[in-house]
Amino acid sequence: MSAPHLPKVAGIDPAVPTPPHTAAPTRTAPAAPAGAHPPPPPPGTVLQDRLAGWVSDLTTLHELTERLARTTGLDESLQELLKAGAALVGARRGLAVLEPADGLGPASTVGLGLGHAELGTIETVPRSATSYGRILDGLPDAAGGSEQLPEPEAAAGSGGHTAPVDPRYREVAARLGYAASYALPLATETAGRLGAAVWLYDEHAEPTERQRHLAGLYCRYATEHLARVLEAERARTRLATLAEELLPSRLPRVSGVRLAARHRTGPLGGGDWYDALPLPEGALGLAVGSVTGSGPSAVAAMGRLRASLRAYAVMEGEDPVAVLSDLELLLRLTEPARSATALFAYCEPARRKILLAGAGHTPPLLIGERRTEYVETSLSAPLGMLSCWEAPSVEVEPAPGETVLLYTDGLLQRTGDPMDRAFARLHAAAASVPKAARQDPAALCDHVLRTVLPGGKDAVASDEDIVLLAARFD
Repeated sequence: MSAPHLPKVAGIDPAVPTPPHTAAPTRTAPAAPAGAHPPPPPPGTVLQDRLAGWVSDLTTLHELTERLARTTGLDESLQELLKAGAALVGARRGLAVLEPADGLGPASTVGLGLGHAELGTIETVPRSATSYGRILDGLPDAAGGSEQLPEPEAAAGSGGHTAPVDPRYREVAARLGYAASYALPLATETAGRLGAAVWLYDEHAEPTERQRHLAGLYCRYATEHLARVLEAERARTRLATLAEELLPSRLPRVSGVRLAARHRTGPLGGGDWYDALPLPEGALGLAVGSVTGSGPSAVAAMGRLRASLRAYAVMEGEDPVAVLSDLELLLRLTEPARSATALFAYCEPARRKILLAGAGHTPPLLIGERRTEYVETSLSAPLGMLSCWEAPSVEVEPAPGETVLLYTDGLLQRTGDPMDRAFARLHAAAASVPKAARQDPAALCDHVLRTVLPGGKDAVASDEDIVLLAARFD
């Protein structure tokens, strides 16, 4: 006789055995009686939690400072500072004001989540009414910190700064929709005071002690980084100013010809140059050239070479070969380790006649309604490359309304194409100049730049300088 089955409940057969791999049920610890203290944590748990928090903070700071270290420009660095600081203090908007205490500039204001109009509105607030304004003015009580904007009625219990708020500051805060701010100085002992950063809260809030500590550490590192970027920016500005001062401040006015020039220099400063000088009997001297190297030494060599060429052009400009021969001898004697390319053209606008010679330089481009072609110049070596330089001159007779375009090879090299394709691109750009632009040499230069280097590539920082010098003959 078989054993009776146990009753089924909801279709489940209770006689089904438990699978052998199922874990045994764990025994539940008895609940602690009411009012009893919880058991103390195991030894070392508090220390482990604290160490884990420190490791997490150090990892966060490392990632943020790594991202900041990859920035190179001032605006880019300030934007990264604002984004990282906002993540650390729990804000969405802010602004950074760069105003070095040494007064050498540059001064700028960069916003996070704020448009130009909103930044302008904030700048209408008296500086003394804001915490970051006091930081910029170097006041003793401007160590940075939170500032709560109280309601029209007293709100002393809101925490943070409860001093009377300037009415204009309250009005701007209400318009932009922020209720609190947290500001930190961008200052260290080595870098000095560079400016201030402030983050804006949409509601009454302030960062915790841990957030303030991390933000302070990050801002100190950011200040040192900004100081390095600032010094590099100042050096680039000084070098660019020096290079521009060594070039003509304005182009001469000579009857029968109209001139225009464009110059783009790299961040390190290069040795590309141009010149246009009136000569006796209504003649005109045009020159372009490039000195090897970059930086202050190349800029200085460019200035010396251009000044020397001007002197030789005045003495014997009607013979371009003699001008370049004298220039080559001077370069070989004074700077034997440097070479240069150059092109000099002796122009007689009344006769529409040009006599030119080149030393390793790119050939000029003749642009008109009926033709766009390169001037055939003889093959020649750059100055300083041979023991004695010599090359024949070439005579060109532009038709009325035609333009002669002189340029340096930086225009071709910035395209990134092989030289043959770069020359073809330049020729196509010159041939596509609109009829209206052909009447104005400045418009012609701009069209060539935009076409050969589209998308603003001519303004991008590059080691290659660009020089264009256009002469339109009436």
